[in-house]
Amino acid sequence: MDYAMQTRFSDPGVQAGLFDALPDDIPGIAAVVRNLLIHYRAGGIEFTGDRLAEIDSRWVSAILATDHKRNGTALAVPREPFDRVVGCCRDYTLLFVSMLRHKGIPARSRVGFGNYFAEGFDHDHVVAEYWNGDRWVMIDAEMDPADPRFTFDVADMPAGPFRSAAEVWRGYRDGVLDGDLFGADPNPDAPLKLHGGWFIRTYVHYQLAHLNGDELLLWDNWGGMSDTLDGADLDLTDRIADLMLASDNGDETATKEVNDLYRADPALTFTGRAFVTSPASGGQYVWKDLA
Repeated sequence: MDYAMQTRFSDPGVQAGLFDALPDDIPGIAAVVRNLLIHYRAGGIEFTGDRLAEIDSRWVSAILATDHKRNGTALAVPREPFDRVVGCCRDYTLLFVSMLRHKGIPARSRVGFGNYFAEGFDHDHVVAEYWNGDRWVMIDAEMDPADPRFTFDVADMPAGPFRSAAEVWRGYRDGVLDGDLFGADPNPDAPLKLHGGWFIRTYVHYQLAHLNGDELLLWDNWGGMSDTLDGADLDLTDRIADLMLASDNGDETATKEVNDLYRADPALTFTGRAFVTSPASGGQYVWKDLA
């Protein structure tokens, strides 16, 4: 696909004019993103009710509409943390990608796991990549490059701190990686264990969807996704993981094959209906037709 073009999720819609005043430099754009959003778990503020429900904004246009209604100023004008739109890593990345695409810069989201949030556990995460004319540059737009916690450049990330879901799945299937060390929550006593093989498999499917322009929420579920590996088509997940890894290494045949699979296989294709397991739902998970 053409990563310089907006998708239905990244399209700013009637708010597109707000992007015209964005900085021209990549770090400046990422700083604007951090000015607009606050993470629902990592932002230091506990949000509930309608504010927590902001995490279900699938479309950039909805994020911008919420911000405009609350603040009504240029995007770079400082917002107080409480006044920012509540979201997660996916939203930071999608908003950043949308801004770059508005400027004609190819950009895309990458779904996987980061090892720089907790010792001994890799948290689910979404970062961005943009084409600088020579290569894809990986950037974590959610993180401030000035944060002393990071021993690497979050604006030009090396291999290692972040691994794609496909890479982690391959390591898990080969017995090299412990699946229980990858997920959203390491707690083994939670009602639903948000880590392990099933979780990694789900993120492989998210990775494929995002690469094909369906930059869905990390709690939208469809097709062959499942909260268990029992009865799941592991061979299909192996295949798409291997193809995405080959594609990352420049294999254009693999790129075409995996993208064709996404559009043709009902177990992979998002067709507009999702089973939503949002943290804002209070456990009331439902099927939704997404317009």
